[in-house]
Amino acid sequence: MGPTRVKICGITRPEDAQTASEAGADAVGIIFHRSARRFVEAAQARIIAQAAGPFVTVVGVFVDASLRQIVRTARQVGLGTVQLNGDEPPELVARLAEQGLRAIKALRVDQDLPRQIERWRQADPLPSGLVLETGGTSLPGGSGVANDWQAIRRHQQAGLFDGLPPLILAGGLRPENVARVVRELRPWAVDVSSGVEETTGVKSARLIAEFIQQARSAGA
Repeated sequence: MGPTRVKICGITRPEDAQTASEAGADAVGIIFHRSARRFVEAAQARIIAQAAGPFVTVVGVFVDASLRQIVRTARQVGLGTVQLNGDEPPELVARLAEQGLRAIKALRVDQDLPRQIERWRQADPLPSGLVLETGGTSLPGGSGVANDWQAIRRHQQAGLFDGLPPLILAGGLRPENVARVVRELRPWAVDVSSGVEETTGVKSARLIAEFIQQARSAGA
């Protein structure tokens, strides 16, 4: 499977993007949903994206934004990948691809997950990845609430995710628990926000480094 990839989400400061890059993160996430606690304006996001450097994927996180809004922001910031965290239609993936943008889709782990999975199987092309987030939370990124790892494991064993894009696990991950989640569920990537923060929107260099080390060693 190769080493587990790591995305540090909810970046609000360029110094945190640089820290994540230097620690070996594969991706950083910037949130463009105004109701989110870690919302960032496009002008600041462009500075953050530049600080991440050339070898880190910068992911823009959107919630039920229009195609026009997403494309405009992507052009302003210099994004190539976007994350859809709302109730977007599967057809949006193709429309974004026409604009040169890759999309990953976030889904909540709740009773509706099997129906949502089947809905997104109809996307053509499929998203580049599926983020499984904690059910019962309304805003993207950084709730700190643990995901239902047992439910994800049951779905894996039942074949729910077979034939789908790589899984990216999120929800209450921290340096102390990420290794266990990686060993048990073998995701393609893990996604963390509040679990590596000092305060909301302010990342800890120490926690980022510990998180990446734990995720990588467990996935090796």
